[in-house]
This record gives sequence, C-alpha cells and structure tokens, in this order.
Amino acid sequence: MAVVVLLLALAFGASPFLVPDFGGFDPQAFPIPQNNPPVQPAGYAFAIWGPIYLWLIAGAFFGLFKRHDDPDWSPMRIPLAVSFGTGAIWLPVALLSPILATILIWVMLIFALFALFQAPEKDPFFARLPIGLYAGWLSAASCVAVGLILGGYGFLSLNITAWSMIGIAAIGATFIQIKIAAVPTYGLAVIWALIAVAVQNEFGLGGPALMALTGAGTVAFVMLRRLIQRAV
Repeated sequence: MAVVVLLLALAFGASPFLVPDFGGFDPQAFPIPQNNPPVQPAGYAFAIWGPIYLWLIAGAFFGLFKRHDDPDWSPMRIPLAVSFGTGAIWLPVALLSPILATILIWVMLIFALFALFQAPEKDPFFARLPIGLYAGWLSAASCVAVGLILGGYGFLSLNITAWSMIGIAAIGATFIQIKIAAVPTYGLAVIWALIAVAVQNEFGLGGPALMALTGAGTVAFVMLRRLIQRAV
C-alpha cells in the first residue's frame, strides 16, 4: 500500500498539469450563472494546492522509503489511497459536471478525514500535518461546492446559501479541530479558506463575510486552546 499511496499521490499532484486552465466550475454550467458567488473564496486562496500537493507527495515518499513496514502507518493508507485516487480524476470531472465533482470532493474529504484520524502521531511532519492541511482545505471546499450547486440551481438565494454553507463549514471544522488537537494545519487551512471568503465579499460585515470571519475566529480559538492544553 505504501507504493500505491505514492503512485496515487504523484497522479493527484500531476492532475493540474492535465487541466492547466482550470479556474473553478464554469459559471455558465449552472441554470443561474455563478459569477463571483459570495460562498466562494477569493481566487488567491487556491494557491494552497501547491503546498498541499508537494507536502503530500513528500509524505508518501517518506512513508515508502522509511516506514513501508511500520504498522502505525498502515491504517491510514487505504483511505488515503481512495482520497488521492478520487482527487486524481477530480479536475477532468469538474470540467464536465459540477454535480458529480461535488459528490467526488465529498468522497475525497471523507476518506481524507479517515486517514487523518488514523495517521500515526510519530513523524507528524510527514503524516498528520500534510494530511491535516489537505483535509482542512477539503472541509471548506466541499461546502463551497455544495453552495455553488444550491445557488446555481436556485434552491436557495446566493446570500442564504453562503451563510448556510459557511456556517456548516465552520461548525464542522471546529468539531474536527477539537478532536484533532495536535494537527494545527487542519485549522489553518480552514481559516485560510474562510478569510478568503471574507475577502471575496470585501469584508462586508453585514453579509456572508461576517459569518466567514466569525468562523475563522472560532476555529483559530479552538485550535490555539487545544494546542495550549496539550502543551501544559
């Protein structure tokens, strides 16, 4: 499985080169075009994928060459492989079907969280921390994807969709961060995404930006508190 994880991590990391012009779901792919929707982070936030890909690949190399027969590393490998394998095909699917891509990003998230909760506490730089960054970003991105579907198909207004999905992302991330106290990268990725949502909404304190900033502050508070508790 260590070999499989590395190969899938490389395929996952290479996928942006196969779809180099991808900039998110096509706004015209929805019955109600999603041009600058309030639920979506500002474009710069997606640069986090660079560190995510590189760190996950580094962890996979370390796992193969240094921990290939370590029983502590085994439990996370199958869910990690499923998440990476799904991620490797996500970009081409996203070009064709936002709905199917939304389903797949939730598959990526669920298995990334399984891997995170089973990751070994030793070697955190190559296991829990990169997976935490990956799972944290997916926690926000999966809610954004649902928000685009809800708004794009007219199930909810754009503002109600943004408030709802930002709130769900923040509450879910807070709960997970409480459980994964020693993985601050999870919370940092969520905070990065939520602040970028506030930027997208020009920090308007009467709209979705307020929810995003409140969520970011809550996740930050829980993350720091849990780290201090562990250190004391």
